[in-house]
Amino acid sequence: MAKGIPGAQLYTVRQFTKTIEDVAATLKKVADIGYTAIQVSAFGPVEPADVAKICRDHQLTVAATHLPWQRFLEDLDGVIELHKLWGCTHPAIGGLPGEYRSRDGIRRFADELAPVAERLAAEGMDFSYHNHNHELAKFDCEKTWLETLYDAIPPEQLKAEIDTYWIQAGGGDPAWWLGKCAGRIPVIHLKDMAVSAEREVRMAEIGEGNLNWAAILEAGEAGGVEYYLVEQDNCYERDPFESLAISLRNLQAMGVGA
Repeated sequence: MAKGIPGAQLYTVRQFTKTIEDVAATLKKVADIGYTAIQVSAFGPVEPADVAKICRDHQLTVAATHLPWQRFLEDLDGVIELHKLWGCTHPAIGGLPGEYRSRDGIRRFADELAPVAERLAAEGMDFSYHNHNHELAKFDCEKTWLETLYDAIPPEQLKAEIDTYWIQAGGGDPAWWLGKCAGRIPVIHLKDMAVSAEREVRMAEIGEGNLNWAAILEAGEAGGVEYYLVEQDNCYERDPFESLAISLRNLQAMGVGA
C-alpha cells in the first residue's frame, strides 16, 4: 500500500474555478468525491483568504500550488505570505519559458533559484519543478534536459514534481524517473495514458489506460511521495468531476488512500 495521500490537481477543473462562487462549488464537489487534498492551479482572480476559508470549511489541505516562475522572482514575499495563508509547504512551477531550454538556461535557472530556495527553506517550504514531455528532449545537453536539470541542482534546492503521463509521452519510464528522483518527490502528478483503435493517444483516468501503476506506486512509495495529485488536462467527453471520482476510486483500489 502506498502511504501517500491522493489529491486533486484543480487544473483538471479549471473552467469551474474562475470566480469565488465557482471555487466554493468546486471544492465542495471535490470534497464530496472523497479528496482531502488539492493543488491550486489556474484559479481566476479570487481572494486568497476566501479560498483559505473554503478549504477549512471542507477540511481540504492545500498540498501544492502552481505559480509562474516570474512571480517567485518578482514577488517572493507575496508568494511566501500566500502559502502561509493556505498552510501549504510545496509551491511549484508548471514549467519554464523557452529561453531556459538549453544547458545555459539550466545554469541561469540554477543561479536564479538558489536565493529563492534559500528563502523558502527558511519558511519551512520547498520548491518543485513540474515536467511535460519536451523536457525529455536533449536540446544541447548530452542527456535529456530534465536529467541534466536534476543532476545540476541539488535536491535541497529543487524537488521533482514528476508527471507520469508526460514522462511516458516523452519516451521515458515513469517508475524509472521516480526512482531517479527518490527523496526529492514530495508531490507528483498522476494521469494515465490510453490509446484508441484508431491510434489516438489520450489522457485517461488512473487505471483506465496502459501505464504500469504497480511499478509507479511502488517507486513512489520507495521515493517518499507525500501527495499523489490526480491531474487530467483533458477529460474529453466526460465530466471532469466524474474523471476525478474514477481516478480516486481506482487509486483506492490500488491501495492509495484506502
